[in-house]
Amino acid sequence: MGQSSETPPKVAVLMGGPSAEREVSLSSGRECAAALRGEGFEVVELDAGPDLYARLQEIKPDVVFNALHGRWGEDGCVQGMLEWLGLPYTHSGVLASALAMDKQRSKEAFRAAGLPVADSVIVEKHLVEESHVLDPPYVVKPNSEGSSVGIYIVHEAANGPPKLEPHMPAEVMVETYVPGRELTTTVVGDKPVSVTEIFVDGWYDYEAKYAPGGSRHEIPANIPQDIFDLCLDYALRAHQVLGCRGASRTDFRWDEARGAAGLYLLETNTQPGMTPTSLVPEQAGELGMTFGQLCAWMVEDASCHR
Repeated sequence: MGQSSETPPKVAVLMGGPSAEREVSLSSGRECAAALRGEGFEVVELDAGPDLYARLQEIKPDVVFNALHGRWGEDGCVQGMLEWLGLPYTHSGVLASALAMDKQRSKEAFRAAGLPVADSVIVEKHLVEESHVLDPPYVVKPNSEGSSVGIYIVHEAANGPPKLEPHMPAEVMVETYVPGRELTTTVVGDKPVSVTEIFVDGWYDYEAKYAPGGSRHEIPANIPQDIFDLCLDYALRAHQVLGCRGASRTDFRWDEARGAAGLYLLETNTQPGMTPTSLVPEQAGELGMTFGQLCAWMVEDASCHR
């Protein structure tokens, strides 16, 4: 990164932003900034707004730590700007970020690579509200949001199709519901780390992910070895299929009554939550990495794809 060993790199930590996941991003960013200072880096915290381009030119960081979540910060937009500026940045590049954020297109890439995904269609919102697009049970979600924002589960006993919130996009994904246990695997660099099982009361939604006590994690997951190994294999292949860099997290549902045939890949997250108790840092601990060491590794791994 062009710095002498005596001069710590200046790291701009991007956080906040305008997405529905702003508060989660602020939490991730503050935690990462504190951890990087503890590792000896010079850190500038930036709440990413419309003046971000000008602020980065003013600050002139050596590296950008991208702690943004959701649209704009996670979908290739900010990554493209950083490419234009020639600034090395953490996590995945433009193409992998955009592809992972588009659930339907990433599913098509996964399916072409032989990875198991649930059937789904993209449908206009008003059609979803008029009649069942798929036989219940099914899930309705935005095609390009993270953190389980805007998810509806339509059960078999539902009286009719769902009434969606006004903020939902004009087109939504309707996906066959996959029952079973909630599993997730982190990839750090080119290494799948472990499998965590997530326990919640009900659906693993935004509240369960981020509210205190909303979920409980068991690592390593108490599952058969063949399922454990499949999660590691699928997560690494998903990371590679999308062209991810740095750390990613791939989520699964497993219907244990069906054995290996009941394991489905839900999605790959290129900008996973980054607080000391988040899933990725928890799994990095299995590699012997502290939270500070993980953040420092991400900075050292940063690059610019231009």
